[in-house]
Amino acid sequence: MTVTAYSEAEVLAKLEAELPHWFLENGWIRRKYKTSGWKATLMVVNTVGHLAEAAWHHPDLTVSYAFVIVKLQTHDAKGITDKDFELAAKIEQVIGWQPAKEGGVLEGTPNDDARFKYIKYD
Repeated sequence: MTVTAYSEAEVLAKLEAELPHWFLENGWIRRKYKTSGWKATLMVVNTVGHLAEAAWHHPDLTVSYAFVIVKLQTHDAKGITDKDFELAAKIEQVIGWQPAKEGGVLEGTPNDDARFKYIKYD
């Protein structure tokens, strides 16, 4: 399957419209997820890993104690393609999920107790 890379201007426009927390850097789209510490960082890494494997499109990750940086690029297209945007959107949807804001019975992690903090949501 042949995929076509977007121009820089197209990438910037799509990021602004669809993925405002992501940005273009050195030919990659990139997002930094801040966490409350190592446990949460590992959960983010495992979540991204699961989504990437299911999509068969693998990002570069930078992993530290309290953050994970996700970088996407389609290597065979030598640029950013729909594969990158679709996986970034799925990662954003899953990592950014806050059940308490949906009004259902799921409470979400309590942020007022350091033992349970998870993602530092934007």
